[in-house]
Amino acid sequence: MIGVTVVLMLVCGLLFPCLLTGLSTLIFPRQAGGNLITVDGKTLGAEYVGQEFTEDYYLWSRPSAYHYNVYVEGEDGKQYYNDGTEFPGIGSGSNNYAPTNPALTERVEVDIEAFLAKNPTVKREDIPTDLLTASGSGLDPHISPASAEIQIPRIVKASGLTEEEIKDIVAENTQGKVLGIFGEETVNVLKVNIEIAQRMGIQ
Repeated sequence: MIGVTVVLMLVCGLLFPCLLTGLSTLIFPRQAGGNLITVDGKTLGAEYVGQEFTEDYYLWSRPSAYHYNVYVEGEDGKQYYNDGTEFPGIGSGSNNYAPTNPALTERVEVDIEAFLAKNPTVKREDIPTDLLTASGSGLDPHISPASAEIQIPRIVKASGLTEEEIKDIVAENTQGKVLGIFGEETVNVLKVNIEIAQRMGIQ
């Protein structure tokens, strides 16, 4: 019995994972490496892992309970999220609040007010749902085309780029439905912001 357990542990826990890792690295090297995005030799992120952006000239991501793991070092040596709350360490997930949870209502209201303050031409009822809802992972790199479009006036004003330039950048980084029928169109926030930074000369 012990011998069978040891053999299965080696086959299933070591040999099989090593085989799959080796094959994936050989056949799909970019995917196996995390779909990293590199510009001028510098890795800026992963294509399928979102990042938190707060500058007015960038496209904003969806809310994240983990702030996309973006943190700063405080004067006390501790690490904090951009909103001042303490960074507990790398993680993913969501708060899983029920629709009736007062904490969810409070968080959404805060996000609405913050969005309207930075996007004064937008009406409250016109804010797309995905800009107010977090993904299951809290690391979703995509937003809907509607969520990207509604931010364009703010980005144009803050970046100095033209509306046409921003729309072209968004269009270039919009992915259609899988096979034309599955899922929804999505915009990759990180890739859009990399191009905006390059056009502004800050990347």
